[in-house]
Amino acid sequence: MFTTAHPDSSLAASSYAPAYDRSKLSTGIVHFGLGNFHRAHQAMYLDRLMGKGLAFDWGICGVGVMPQDAKMRDVMTSQDGLYTLVLKHSDGTLEPRVIGSISNYLFAPDDPSAVLDVMADPATHIVSLTVTEGGYNIDDETGEFKTTSPGAVHDAEHRDSPQTAFGFIVQALARRRERGVPPFTVMSCDNLPGNGNIARTAVLAQARMADPELAEWIEAKVAFPNCMVDRITPVTTPEDIEHVAGEFGLHDGWPVTAEPFEQWVLEDRFTDGRPPFEDAGVQMVDDVVPYELMKLRLLNASHQSLAHWGRLIPQVFAHESAADADIQAFTRAYLDREALPTLRPVPGIDLPAYVNTLFERFTNAGIADTLARLAQDASDRMPKFVLPTVRDNLAAGRSVELGAAMCAAWALGCEGRAEDGSQIVVDDQQGEALVAAAARQKDGEDTAFVSNELVFGSLGQDPRFVEAFTGALKAIREKGARAVLRELVS
Repeated sequence: MFTTAHPDSSLAASSYAPAYDRSKLSTGIVHFGLGNFHRAHQAMYLDRLMGKGLAFDWGICGVGVMPQDAKMRDVMTSQDGLYTLVLKHSDGTLEPRVIGSISNYLFAPDDPSAVLDVMADPATHIVSLTVTEGGYNIDDETGEFKTTSPGAVHDAEHRDSPQTAFGFIVQALARRRERGVPPFTVMSCDNLPGNGNIARTAVLAQARMADPELAEWIEAKVAFPNCMVDRITPVTTPEDIEHVAGEFGLHDGWPVTAEPFEQWVLEDRFTDGRPPFEDAGVQMVDDVVPYELMKLRLLNASHQSLAHWGRLIPQVFAHESAADADIQAFTRAYLDREALPTLRPVPGIDLPAYVNTLFERFTNAGIADTLARLAQDASDRMPKFVLPTVRDNLAAGRSVELGAAMCAAWALGCEGRAEDGSQIVVDDQQGEALVAAAARQKDGEDTAFVSNELVFGSLGQDPRFVEAFTGALKAIREKGARAVLRELVS
């Protein structure tokens, strides 16, 4: 636990600090991936409950497993787990608040046993995750856990010193089983369709690698609720840090900015209790699927459209692209013609109104979300946000013209140059392969990019998709992105 060694810090002493007594907090949740989104979302909801005098035994112990998480360790330790969340309204209003729900932070490489100890503690009831779309070690084509990956192999062979979130989860569950302690719930909060199901696949596969009997016990006893999470949360910039200090007098090494909008739809299925999330505004439901498909195929797909078209033109910020008449018209047409027909009815949601709300959110210039962030790791995002819609439309005999054109814009961006000659940086786990394929594409091999089966699966062999993709590729090269956007919409 944090020791409140810095009671005179600007965060703890400010008027924006939590009004509740943080000395009453105890850890009930262990969270892997304490990044900006978690701190603007799940941690915020818990802080809201604590502000109501609830959930003091549901404090969050953050855990980092990646080398870059050492910085979060240093910031969280120096600030007693406090940090600033600033909501940026579209009218320019800023709404600061110091969040106090983080009760501890552990950097796993420092001491893996300390992480296992808190996870095996009977007081821990939930282990949650925001480890990014690509952090689940799942093959996008097969849906299977990659048992030959170095991290998975290491964690199966060195169970008491794991390196991955799933190695920690498996070994902590093994210890709880040995001690007769009820298992915790594993709660994924990542932008993935069926995120709980995917977490379950990863945990069970990791367990089977070392102890098949343990895997059977996990399969029978552990809940993996699905959920849909939503709040646009950009990367923290040096300017954000300076602004928080200058405007509010809060000296914070890693503040978070976010839009005012928030949504969390959570399947009400837990192994060993949960906080009263509904009292903080969480929608507790029996079936998350309609909500998550809505969000992934509308909001997240729109972000990909803004990113890949915007970077070609070129533009820098999401609000620029969202306000651009041609990109907005294309994105709305894609949602209307190709994405919406693949969705199920969503209880309580007017889908056309939801689409309008998206563009109100996207054009909030205060967020200053960058297209570079939205395009980051597109090889993970496009297969989850756009390509499933393409596949559904192909199966139903509907048009995939706009989805294929979006893929063509991405492919051209991976060639590394915008239409004005400026550089487009490809920041992607598969960056080397994408850039190499894009280079072959530039040399005349039009299907090189979509032949990457790790990303596109069998779509690269579907003549309807390939025809639409190569047609868009050729058109953008000859006429430019803006002209093609207008043609596609008209």
